Amino acid sequence: MCLRVVMLPVVLSCCCGSMVGAPDGDFERWQGSRPDGWGALWVRERGAGELAPDGGAKHGGERSARVTHRGEKDWSLNAAGPVVATPGDIFEVRAWLKIEGEGSVTPCVAAIDGGGKTVDWSLGDEDLRGPADWALVESRFLVPEGTARLLPRVVGLGRGTAWVDDFELRRVGNIAEMRARDLGSSVVISNAMLRVVFDTGSGAMAVEDLRTGRVAKQSQGSRMVIKGARADGPMSLRVAAWDPVDGLELDVRVALEPGWPELTVEIASEGKMRRPLAFPGPFVTGAGSYLVVPMNEGISYPVDDGSIAPMRLIAYGGHGICMGFWGVTDGAAGHMAIIETPDDAAIRIDRSGGMLCVAPEWEPQKGAFGYARKLRYVFFDGGGHVAMCGRYRDHAKAKGLVKTLRQKRDEIPAVDLLIGAVNVWCWEKDAVSIARELKAAGIERILWSNRGTPESIGAMNAMGGILTGRYDIYQDLMDPDLIARGIIRGTHSDWTQGGWPRDIILDARGKWIPGWGVKGKDGATHPCGVLCDSRALDYAMARVPADLAEHPYRARFIDTTTASPWRECYSPEHPMTRGQSREWKMRLLEYMSKEMKLVTGCETGHDASVPFLHYFEGMLSLGPYRVPDSGRDTRRIWDEVPERVAKFQLGHRYRLPLWELVYHDCTVAQWYWGDYNNKLPSLWDKRDLFNALYGTPPMFMFDRKLWEQQRDRFARSYRATCPVARAVGFSEMTDHRFLTPDRDVQQTRFDNGVTVTVNFGEGAREVEGLGTLAPMSARADGI
Repeated sequence: MCLRVVMLPVVLSCCCGSMVGAPDGDFERWQGSRPDGWGALWVRERGAGELAPDGGAKHGGERSARVTHRGEKDWSLNAAGPVVATPGDIFEVRAWLKIEGEGSVTPCVAAIDGGGKTVDWSLGDEDLRGPADWALVESRFLVPEGTARLLPRVVGLGRGTAWVDDFELRRVGNIAEMRARDLGSSVVISNAMLRVVFDTGSGAMAVEDLRTGRVAKQSQGSRMVIKGARADGPMSLRVAAWDPVDGLELDVRVALEPGWPELTVEIASEGKMRRPLAFPGPFVTGAGSYLVVPMNEGISYPVDDGSIAPMRLIAYGGHGICMGFWGVTDGAAGHMAIIETPDDAAIRIDRSGGMLCVAPEWEPQKGAFGYARKLRYVFFDGGGHVAMCGRYRDHAKAKGLVKTLRQKRDEIPAVDLLIGAVNVWCWEKDAVSIARELKAAGIERILWSNRGTPESIGAMNAMGGILTGRYDIYQDLMDPDLIARGIIRGTHSDWTQGGWPRDIILDARGKWIPGWGVKGKDGATHPCGVLCDSRALDYAMARVPADLAEHPYRARFIDTTTASPWRECYSPEHPMTRGQSREWKMRLLEYMSKEMKLVTGCETGHDASVPFLHYFEGMLSLGPYRVPDSGRDTRRIWDEVPERVAKFQLGHRYRLPLWELVYHDCTVAQWYWGDYNNKLPSLWDKRDLFNALYGTPPMFMFDRKLWEQQRDRFARSYRATCPVARAVGFSEMTDHRFLTPDRDVQQTRFDNGVTVTVNFGEGAREVEGLGTLAPMSARADGI
């Protein structure tokens, strides 16, 4: 037999093709160390692997291909040549695999365009993780636009020995051949503000804003097969669709809101779901507009900016989008999409026609479609990103997410100490003397984040103006066997070691998932297990009251809870969906703030936690654009600025205060503890300007030596930021404007009348009504 590219008949009137010649997928014939029709084994780490025939371990025939890999990184075995494919083709790729060791193996293909450029290295995403006996691994995929050929591949990751046999690539059909022939070309619905035309051929919508005449059109590249579409009244339509990749029958309802420029798309289905569903498709964008993305604090991406790489951002954790929406605007008109069911959702930023665009992806809920998924599109005739944030705040209010700092202060008076306080991370043992020196330098309001002795915490509490806190975490626990054997240098005091292995998260294969890595005495990095979120509260209830009985802390920083994603757990003792993971995480945070009466912070942040938290470390720091290894190498001061940090992290032409426009009066946003104000000295002034513009406090990290060297600079940073943060800390941010086309001069407004204007430019600028604004300067009015 040979590797087969087979053209199969399909149910919905697909044309059947013929067998196409291809390399030996049964690996029966070899030329030395290479099977017929395949290339040499490629390994990321030189000399880390070998390929050989194996007659002793095979699934079918006389032999299989055996890959022995000693490296930690990836390897691949590629066919010698590609096969022809057409965009819209549906293929299945499958192989029988066996693994000894902990590595993983995936049968897949690379997609190649007409010019020979690889546009996707891995179509077909089902893998096998070792150790595992012979198993059939198969997946189905849709050939993307721009693809001319497919290159069959087997790829692997990690140490282990893998056997591959009976590799097949089958063409199932083409979407165009499967679509129903008896449908009308379109279905039209409308209200007083919008007119929607649904294309029954492509499943794409065109939305005309009747106020302006602008038409937003979705990309035609959807993988859906439309089986039926009809108007269900003047303002709604129903669509019966089929997903040929997963075989899902979809019931789609599109409905306009009476009297509003909004429409919802709700998708229901039943049955198994193996991969994310990308529907609806993205709206096509044009030059002059920019994406509005709530990645942490917020960022804008000009759609024609070629420096932006495609990316995928989850909606269910802090390292994705921290609020469930995205938008596109020219600075005035545009549209946004609110993800009303974000627990198993993500967004994908990609290109269509060379321009950036955004589309939702709906992930399986424990291997099934589960509950109905819902998206709301809102169209604007003005207001840009500020109007989008206003609309999202209304949505957040309706969901019960808007709880203000004033309300929280009524419950915990110590919240007042947080407002306008610099977050200080200092590990010196003489905390009290450092605190006194800070106050003597004019740094009056302090969030002291490092733990201390009962005596030092009490002394700082007595000084006034200091909010004392400590670090805590309910995620990591290490394999006790590694500790017992001396490979790991002891137990971290915050690990929940009592939960191993009973309380750790298990994946769908029943294996524990790796968490934070710890370097052992053997030189290798050993991952922690991850505590199931449904078990975390029990550990907190055992730990925190006992701690507070001795230490009079007023605050507590809970690491990772809102940064790490909502997770699924397949343990039979504590199974959990992502939605349940979110609920358990929120119960943990609510316990800290409501029951323990602590001013509570968390890492990075997500708006599901706004009712329960007071501050976020890392909300200001855009996750993908921090310095390398910022979470581990926290104390290192960077004299050289990485290009991505300067361009995006501190890039005033990209950043947007989206979080502040929605939640400024509800939480305090701070920089990340590996990305603080004094982290990159050459950008310190610019960070201070962002703090002033956003009405947020700074973060300092230092030891005694650095404090003594930079005392005056720390004091100047405090004076440049904290008075503004104190003045507007309980206020809603109501506006953000670019006062110059180059975005050098920006202005924010707050509902208590304070206005902050910043010139990020290198030259002085004239600002109407304010006069001359010096370069790299800020001005606050109304304080």
